[in-house]
Amino acid sequence: MHDSTFSAALQRRRDWLDAWHSEGTDIYRLLHGAVEGAPGVAVDRYGPILLVQTWREPLAEGALQEWVEQAGQAVGAELTGVWNHREKPIDFERWFPLDALDAHGHELGLQFDVRPRHRGQDPLLFVDLRSVRRRIRGAVAGKRVLNLFAYTCGVGLAAAAGGAQDVLNVDWAGSALAVGRHNAERNDVPDVQRFLEEDCLAAMRQLGGLPVGGRRGKRGRFTRLAPDAFDLVVLDPPRWSTSRFGAVDVVRDYPGLFKPALCCTVPGGTVVATNHVPSVDLDDWLEVLQRCARKAGRPLAEVEVMTPEADVPSPDGRPPLKVAWCTTAAG
Repeated sequence: MHDSTFSAALQRRRDWLDAWHSEGTDIYRLLHGAVEGAPGVAVDRYGPILLVQTWREPLAEGALQEWVEQAGQAVGAELTGVWNHREKPIDFERWFPLDALDAHGHELGLQFDVRPRHRGQDPLLFVDLRSVRRRIRGAVAGKRVLNLFAYTCGVGLAAAAGGAQDVLNVDWAGSALAVGRHNAERNDVPDVQRFLEEDCLAAMRQLGGLPVGGRRGKRGRFTRLAPDAFDLVVLDPPRWSTSRFGAVDVVRDYPGLFKPALCCTVPGGTVVATNHVPSVDLDDWLEVLQRCARKAGRPLAEVEVMTPEADVPSPDGRPPLKVAWCTTAAG
Protein backbone atom coordinates (compact mmCIF):
# COMPACT_ATOMS: atom_id res chain seq x y z
CA MET A 1 0.00 0.00 0.00
CA HIS A 2 1.32 3.45 -0.91
CA ASP A 3 1.55 6.23 1.67
CA SER A 4 -0.68 8.29 -0.65
CA THR A 5 -3.52 5.83 -0.01
CA PHE A 6 -3.41 6.50 3.72
CA SER A 7 -3.02 10.24 3.14
CA ALA A 8 -6.14 10.25 0.95
CA ALA A 9 -8.11 8.36 3.62
CA LEU A 10 -7.06 10.89 6.26
CA GLN A 11 -8.06 13.75 3.99
CA ARG A 12 -11.55 12.27 3.48
CA ARG A 13 -12.02 12.23 7.24
CA ARG A 14 -10.85 15.80 7.86
CA ASP A 15 -14.31 17.24 8.59
CA TRP A 16 -15.50 14.13 10.43
CA LEU A 17 -12.57 14.33 12.84
CA ASP A 18 -13.76 17.70 14.12
CA ALA A 19 -17.26 16.32 14.67
CA TRP A 20 -16.03 13.20 16.48
CA HIS A 21 -13.70 15.16 18.74
CA SER A 22 -16.42 17.67 19.60
CA GLU A 23 -18.72 14.87 20.81
CA GLY A 24 -16.00 13.23 22.89
CA THR A 25 -14.93 10.48 20.48
CA ASP A 26 -11.31 9.52 19.80
CA ILE A 27 -12.01 5.94 18.71
CA TYR A 28 -12.56 5.65 14.95
CA ARG A 29 -11.33 4.06 11.73
CA LEU A 30 -8.82 5.95 9.61
CA LEU A 31 -8.43 3.45 6.76
CA HIS A 32 -10.99 0.83 5.77
CA GLY A 33 -9.44 -1.89 3.66
CA ALA A 34 -10.15 -2.56 0.00
CA VAL A 35 -12.89 0.07 -0.37
CA GLU A 36 -10.23 2.72 0.26
CA GLY A 37 -7.51 1.09 -1.81
CA ALA A 38 -5.86 -1.05 0.87
CA PRO A 39 -7.02 -4.70 0.67
CA GLY A 40 -6.38 -6.59 3.88
CA VAL A 41 -5.54 -3.49 5.94
CA ALA A 42 -7.44 -1.59 8.61
CA VAL A 43 -6.11 1.38 10.58
CA ASP A 44 -7.95 2.52 13.70
CA ARG A 45 -7.35 5.15 16.31
CA TYR A 46 -8.04 3.98 19.86
CA GLY A 47 -7.32 7.03 21.99
CA PRO A 48 -3.51 7.18 22.25
CA ILE A 49 -3.05 4.05 20.09
CA LEU A 50 -2.86 3.78 16.31
CA LEU A 51 -3.75 0.15 15.63
CA VAL A 52 -2.78 -1.22 12.21
CA GLN A 53 -4.23 -4.63 11.41
CA THR A 54 -3.19 -6.67 8.37
CA TRP A 55 -4.73 -9.89 7.07
CA ARG A 56 -2.70 -10.59 3.93
CA GLU A 57 0.77 -9.11 3.60
CA PRO A 58 2.77 -7.85 6.59
CA LEU A 59 3.76 -4.22 6.83
CA ALA A 60 6.77 -2.94 4.94
CA GLU A 61 9.75 -1.85 6.99
CA GLY A 62 9.20 1.63 8.40
CA ALA A 63 5.54 1.86 7.34
CA LEU A 64 4.16 1.81 10.89
CA GLN A 65 6.14 4.83 12.05
CA GLU A 66 5.32 6.78 8.88
CA TRP A 67 1.60 6.16 9.38
CA VAL A 68 1.84 7.10 13.05
CA GLU A 69 3.36 10.44 12.08
CA GLN A 70 0.73 11.09 9.37
CA ALA A 71 -2.16 10.13 11.64
CA GLY A 72 -0.81 12.15 14.56
CA GLN A 73 -0.67 15.27 12.43
CA ALA A 74 -4.21 14.67 11.11
CA VAL A 75 -5.84 14.08 14.51
CA GLY A 76 -3.70 16.52 16.48
CA ALA A 77 -2.40 14.03 19.03
CA GLU A 78 0.69 12.00 19.82
CA LEU A 79 0.02 8.35 19.01
CA THR A 80 1.74 5.06 19.74
CA GLY A 81 1.75 2.65 16.81
CA VAL A 82 0.76 -0.99 17.19
CA TRP A 83 0.83 -3.52 14.37
CA ASN A 84 -1.21 -6.74 14.56
CA HIS A 85 -0.76 -9.18 11.67
CA ARG A 86 -3.86 -11.34 11.98
CA GLU A 87 -2.46 -14.25 9.98
CA LYS A 88 0.27 -14.77 12.58
CA PRO A 89 0.36 -13.23 16.06
CA ILE A 90 3.29 -10.86 16.40
CA ASP A 91 5.79 -10.31 19.16
CA PHE A 92 4.03 -7.31 20.71
CA GLU A 93 6.93 -6.28 22.93
CA ARG A 94 9.03 -5.72 19.83
CA TRP A 95 6.52 -3.27 18.38
CA PHE A 96 5.41 -0.99 21.17
CA PRO A 97 6.52 0.01 24.67
CA LEU A 98 5.08 -1.60 27.76
CA ASP A 99 3.80 1.75 29.05
CA ALA A 100 1.28 1.72 26.19
CA LEU A 101 -0.49 -1.29 27.65
CA ASP A 102 -2.79 0.71 29.93
CA ALA A 103 -4.62 2.75 27.31
CA HIS A 104 -8.05 4.36 27.36
CA GLY A 105 -10.08 5.90 24.57
CA HIS A 106 -13.41 7.68 24.35
CA GLU A 107 -16.65 7.30 22.43
CA LEU A 108 -19.51 9.76 22.82
CA GLY A 109 -17.93 10.97 26.05
CA LEU A 110 -17.63 7.50 27.59
CA GLN A 111 -14.24 6.06 28.49
CA PHE A 112 -13.22 2.60 27.28
CA ASP A 113 -10.31 0.28 27.93
CA VAL A 114 -8.54 0.05 24.56
CA ARG A 115 -5.40 -1.92 25.46
CA PRO A 116 -4.09 -3.43 22.23
CA ARG A 117 -2.46 -6.31 24.09
CA HIS A 118 -4.76 -8.75 25.85
CA ARG A 119 -5.84 -12.39 25.64
CA GLY A 120 -7.44 -12.15 22.21
CA GLN A 121 -6.52 -10.62 18.86
CA ASP A 122 -9.66 -8.54 18.38
CA PRO A 123 -9.79 -4.95 19.65
CA LEU A 124 -11.68 -4.48 22.92
CA LEU A 125 -14.24 -2.25 21.15
CA PHE A 126 -15.42 -2.63 17.55
CA VAL A 127 -15.60 0.68 15.70
CA ASP A 128 -18.22 -0.51 13.19
CA LEU A 129 -20.81 -0.95 15.96
CA ARG A 130 -20.69 2.71 17.01
CA SER A 131 -23.91 3.41 15.08
CA VAL A 132 -25.67 0.72 17.14
CA ARG A 133 -24.30 1.99 20.44
CA ARG A 134 -25.30 5.55 19.52
CA ARG A 135 -28.85 4.51 18.57
CA ILE A 136 -29.33 2.37 21.66
CA ARG A 137 -28.09 5.13 23.94
CA GLY A 138 -30.86 7.39 22.65
CA ALA A 139 -33.62 4.77 22.74
CA VAL A 140 -33.53 3.00 26.11
CA ALA A 141 -34.40 5.55 28.80
CA GLY A 142 -36.37 3.72 31.49
CA LYS A 143 -36.18 0.41 29.62
CA ARG A 144 -34.73 -3.03 30.34
CA VAL A 145 -31.95 -4.26 28.04
CA LEU A 146 -30.55 -7.75 27.41
CA ASN A 147 -27.10 -7.73 25.78
CA LEU A 148 -26.30 -11.19 24.36
CA PHE A 149 -22.78 -12.17 23.25
CA ALA A 150 -21.85 -8.99 25.08
CA TYR A 151 -18.05 -9.29 24.70
CA THR A 152 -16.68 -6.25 26.61
CA CYS A 153 -20.18 -4.80 27.07
CA GLY A 154 -19.82 -1.63 25.01
CA VAL A 155 -23.53 -1.79 24.18
CA GLY A 156 -24.34 -2.27 27.85
CA LEU A 157 -22.36 0.82 28.82
CA ALA A 158 -24.09 2.87 26.12
CA ALA A 159 -27.48 1.65 27.40
CA ALA A 160 -26.61 2.56 30.98
CA ALA A 161 -25.48 6.03 29.85
CA GLY A 162 -28.78 6.37 28.00
CA GLY A 163 -30.82 5.91 31.18
CA ALA A 164 -31.76 2.24 30.93
CA GLN A 165 -33.50 0.87 34.00
CA ASP A 166 -31.69 -2.48 33.90
CA VAL A 167 -28.96 -3.94 31.66
CA LEU A 168 -28.03 -7.64 31.68
CA ASN A 169 -24.79 -8.44 29.82
CA VAL A 170 -24.28 -12.12 29.01
CA ASP A 171 -21.09 -13.71 27.67
CA TRP A 172 -19.20 -16.94 28.29
CA ALA A 173 -15.81 -15.18 28.53
CA GLY A 174 -15.10 -13.94 32.02
CA SER A 175 -12.09 -11.94 30.83
CA ALA A 176 -14.27 -9.96 28.41
CA LEU A 177 -16.88 -9.28 31.08
CA ALA A 178 -14.10 -8.12 33.40
CA VAL A 179 -13.28 -5.39 30.87
CA GLY A 180 -16.96 -4.46 30.84
CA ARG A 181 -17.04 -4.18 34.63
CA HIS A 182 -13.89 -2.07 34.55
CA ASN A 183 -15.45 0.29 32.00
CA ALA A 184 -18.65 0.51 34.05
CA GLU A 185 -16.67 1.50 37.14
CA ARG A 186 -14.71 4.26 35.41
CA ASN A 187 -17.73 6.03 33.85
CA ASP A 188 -20.12 8.26 35.73
CA VAL A 189 -23.30 6.44 34.71
CA PRO A 190 -26.07 4.79 36.77
CA ASP A 191 -25.08 1.48 38.33
CA VAL A 192 -27.67 -0.57 36.44
CA GLN A 193 -25.45 -3.07 34.63
CA ARG A 194 -25.38 -6.75 35.55
CA PHE A 195 -22.81 -9.23 34.24
CA LEU A 196 -23.56 -12.92 33.73
CA GLU A 197 -20.72 -15.28 32.80
CA GLU A 198 -22.70 -17.96 31.02
CA ASP A 199 -23.20 -19.60 27.66
CA CYS A 200 -25.64 -17.36 25.77
CA LEU A 201 -27.49 -20.35 24.33
CA ALA A 202 -28.36 -21.63 27.79
CA ALA A 203 -29.17 -18.17 29.13
CA MET A 204 -31.35 -16.91 26.30
CA ARG A 205 -33.38 -20.09 26.01
CA GLN A 206 -34.17 -20.04 29.72
CA LEU A 207 -35.06 -16.36 29.69
CA GLY A 208 -37.31 -17.04 26.71
CA GLY A 209 -39.09 -19.91 28.46
CA LEU A 210 -37.57 -22.53 26.14
CA PRO A 211 -35.82 -25.79 27.08
CA VAL A 212 -32.04 -25.74 27.16
CA GLY A 213 -30.67 -27.83 24.30
CA GLY A 214 -27.52 -29.89 24.05
CA ARG A 215 -26.58 -33.51 23.97
CA ARG A 216 -28.19 -35.61 26.68
CA GLY A 217 -25.89 -35.98 29.63
CA LYS A 218 -23.33 -33.60 28.14
CA ARG A 219 -24.73 -30.24 29.12
CA GLY A 220 -23.13 -29.98 32.54
CA ARG A 221 -23.98 -27.21 34.95
CA PHE A 222 -25.39 -23.85 33.97
CA THR A 223 -26.87 -20.86 35.75
CA ARG A 224 -30.56 -21.40 36.41
CA LEU A 225 -32.65 -18.48 35.19
CA ALA A 226 -36.37 -17.78 35.35
CA PRO A 227 -38.21 -16.66 32.21
CA ASP A 228 -37.98 -12.91 31.71
CA ALA A 229 -38.74 -10.34 29.02
CA PHE A 230 -36.82 -7.22 28.05
CA ASP A 231 -37.75 -4.08 26.14
CA LEU A 232 -34.65 -4.33 23.94
CA VAL A 233 -32.53 -7.40 23.17
CA VAL A 234 -29.16 -7.11 21.40
CA LEU A 235 -28.15 -10.27 19.51
CA ASP A 236 -24.55 -9.91 18.31
CA PRO A 237 -23.24 -13.47 17.81
CA PRO A 238 -19.91 -14.61 16.38
CA ARG A 239 -19.87 -16.33 13.01
CA TRP A 240 -19.40 -19.79 14.47
CA SER A 241 -18.88 -21.39 17.86
CA THR A 242 -19.83 -24.59 19.63
CA SER A 243 -20.59 -25.51 23.20
CA ARG A 244 -22.24 -28.31 25.09
CA PHE A 245 -25.53 -26.47 24.59
CA GLY A 246 -25.39 -26.41 20.79
CA ALA A 247 -23.81 -24.48 17.95
CA VAL A 248 -23.82 -20.82 16.98
CA ASP A 249 -24.02 -20.76 13.17
CA VAL A 250 -25.13 -17.43 11.75
CA VAL A 251 -24.91 -18.68 8.14
CA ARG A 252 -26.96 -21.88 8.30
CA ASP A 253 -29.02 -21.52 11.48
CA TYR A 254 -29.70 -17.92 12.44
CA PRO A 255 -33.26 -18.87 13.54
CA GLY A 256 -31.70 -20.98 16.29
CA LEU A 257 -30.54 -17.71 17.81
CA PHE A 258 -33.25 -15.31 16.68
CA LYS A 259 -36.23 -17.30 18.00
CA PRO A 260 -35.05 -17.38 21.64
CA ALA A 261 -34.06 -13.71 21.38
CA LEU A 262 -37.62 -12.90 20.29
CA CYS A 263 -38.98 -14.96 23.19
CA CYS A 264 -36.96 -12.76 25.59
CA THR A 265 -38.56 -9.61 24.19
CA VAL A 266 -41.77 -7.93 25.36
CA PRO A 267 -44.55 -7.49 22.76
CA GLY A 268 -43.80 -4.31 20.87
CA GLY A 269 -40.17 -4.49 21.96
CA THR A 270 -37.01 -4.51 19.87
CA VAL A 271 -34.42 -7.08 18.84
CA VAL A 272 -31.22 -5.62 17.38
CA ALA A 273 -29.74 -8.49 15.36
CA THR A 274 -26.32 -8.53 13.67
CA ASN A 275 -24.63 -10.73 11.08
CA HIS A 276 -20.92 -10.22 10.43
CA VAL A 277 -20.48 -12.69 7.55
CA PRO A 278 -19.75 -10.87 4.25
CA SER A 279 -21.04 -13.75 2.10
CA VAL A 280 -24.53 -13.61 3.62
CA ASP A 281 -26.89 -11.65 1.37
CA LEU A 282 -28.74 -8.89 3.23
CA ASP A 283 -32.15 -9.52 1.66
CA ASP A 284 -31.90 -13.27 2.20
CA TRP A 285 -30.98 -12.75 5.84
CA LEU A 286 -33.84 -10.30 6.41
CA GLU A 287 -36.27 -12.85 4.96
CA VAL A 288 -34.89 -15.45 7.37
CA LEU A 289 -35.63 -13.09 10.26
CA GLN A 290 -39.17 -12.38 9.06
CA ARG A 291 -39.94 -16.05 8.47
CA CYS A 292 -38.51 -17.10 11.82
CA ALA A 293 -40.54 -14.44 13.64
CA ARG A 294 -43.77 -15.57 11.97
CA LYS A 295 -43.14 -19.22 12.83
CA ALA A 296 -42.38 -18.30 16.42
CA GLY A 297 -45.70 -16.44 16.69
CA ARG A 298 -43.81 -13.17 17.25
CA PRO A 299 -44.18 -11.36 13.89
CA LEU A 300 -42.14 -8.25 13.19
CA ALA A 301 -44.01 -4.98 12.77
CA GLU A 302 -41.00 -3.19 11.28
CA VAL A 303 -37.41 -3.93 10.29
CA GLU A 304 -34.89 -1.12 9.81
CA VAL A 305 -31.47 -1.80 8.33
CA MET A 306 -28.63 0.05 10.05
CA THR A 307 -25.18 0.69 8.60
CA PRO A 308 -21.86 1.70 10.18
CA GLU A 309 -20.95 5.36 10.39
CA ALA A 310 -18.87 7.33 7.89
CA ASP A 311 -15.48 6.06 9.03
CA VAL A 312 -16.42 2.53 7.90
CA PRO A 313 -17.53 3.29 4.31
CA SER A 314 -19.37 0.95 1.96
CA PRO A 315 -19.73 2.37 -1.58
CA ASP A 316 -22.56 -0.02 -2.50
CA GLY A 317 -24.46 0.61 0.73
CA ARG A 318 -24.16 -3.03 1.75
CA PRO A 319 -21.36 -3.37 4.29
CA PRO A 320 -20.21 -6.80 5.48
CA LEU A 321 -21.70 -6.03 8.90
CA LYS A 322 -25.47 -6.31 8.66
CA VAL A 323 -27.65 -4.89 11.45
CA ALA A 324 -31.43 -5.22 11.64
CA TRP A 325 -33.39 -3.11 14.13
CA CYS A 326 -36.47 -5.33 14.51
CA THR A 327 -39.61 -4.03 16.19
CA THR A 328 -41.97 -6.80 17.24
CA ALA A 329 -45.73 -6.61 16.90
CA ALA A 330 -47.49 -5.22 19.95
CA GLY A 331 -49.73 -8.27 20.27
